[in-house]
Amino acid sequence: MECPRCKADIPDGGRFCDECGAPAPVVCRACGAPNRLGAKFCAACGGRLAAVGASTTAPAAPPSSPASSAERRQLTVVFVDLVGSTAMSARLDPEDLRDVIGAYHRCVAEVVGGYDGFVAKYMGDGVLVYFGYPRAHEDDAERAVRAGLAVVEAVGALPAPAGGERLRARIGVATGLVVVGDLVGAGEARERGVVGETPNVAARLQAAAEPNAVIIAQGTRRLIGDLFECRDLGAITVKGIVEPVQAWEVLRASAVESRFEALHGSAPTPLVGREEEIELLLRRWQQAKGGEGQVVLLLGEPGIGKSRLTAVLQERIADEAHTRLRYFCSPYHTDSALYPFISQLERAAKFERDAPPETKLQHLETLLTASARNLPEDAALLAELLSIPTGDRYPALNFSPPQKKEKTLAALIAQLEGLAAYRPSLRAAR
Repeated sequence: MECPRCKADIPDGGRFCDECGAPAPVVCRACGAPNRLGAKFCAACGGRLAAVGASTTAPAAPPSSPASSAERRQLTVVFVDLVGSTAMSARLDPEDLRDVIGAYHRCVAEVVGGYDGFVAKYMGDGVLVYFGYPRAHEDDAERAVRAGLAVVEAVGALPAPAGGERLRARIGVATGLVVVGDLVGAGEARERGVVGETPNVAARLQAAAEPNAVIIAQGTRRLIGDLFECRDLGAITVKGIVEPVQAWEVLRASAVESRFEALHGSAPTPLVGREEEIELLLRRWQQAKGGEGQVVLLLGEPGIGKSRLTAVLQERIADEAHTRLRYFCSPYHTDSALYPFISQLERAAKFERDAPPETKLQHLETLLTASARNLPEDAALLAELLSIPTGDRYPALNFSPPQKKEKTLAALIAQLEGLAAYRPSLRAAR
């Protein structure tokens, strides 16, 4: 553009000449004729002139990117794979294969949901599961391992496909830091992505697992303590990971009595600053020994030392003659109100995992001999509570459900009273 006064060039967009300071003319966008600064209409064509410094069109808004919902978390990742699915696809009709895979997916989702896990993705015959996202628990690693063992059992119980063997699954579990939560993909393919080494480790361990096996990495092994019986597989070389991965095969849940001891070992750190609480517990114990029953409630946030206080009390009175009974509730048995009593009876009777019913009944009778008021009836009631078949060993229990409940509770109370009649008893429920 040329300055009307000094004829110097005015840069595009300039409003004044940078040589003489004269106002720049306004050029009509319709005909190109120059007009004086401030004119509203073109003197040549009559068209409306755009205001100086204004744009005829609104600037395009920059594309907005949604706020990221990703989080840095410790996550336990579980990979589940259906063994032999490739061979099944060659043998079965596609519709039959669809039914088999669908039943397998539903089975895995139901089991995982029971442990509050999150099914992140179905990948044909594979299932990717998160524990710790979107909802976190202090025992996510334990939940993942329990879910893995339950999946192996549940998948094996599914109906076998026509002309084939029972279905089998293999599972890899790993725990570590990841970034999880970003939505990736579009449409029906959208999913919550996870970034980090942990999913890769879980996938490689699953590929290395034998059928019906649950393989865990070192991070998961450290978090579950002695809650499970594990077999050390040593360091496994897996594809894509430079260093060998230390792995364990989970065999079964252990028969450990105390979760606190299983997770913290037999030599916990010294207890500091709880002398007053310990003295209170010891005073109550002395009163109980004198014949005055005592109840103490330890209430507080998780991790402040409630179980540790109980352990210290047991250490302090270890040399005194007494009976110790410990009851542990479980978030995995919320459908059984008497689960703490069931597990305590099984430990007290010294049941072995694979013992036949007759042996278990003999151990139960031995346990009840000193306390039962009516041994055949009490043994039959508690055997039913413990899901031990009795055959014709005891008379039939012809009670209505309310009567059976009442008599079962009475048998449990009689067993506790019988123990307390011989010596002081310490009963701790968690």
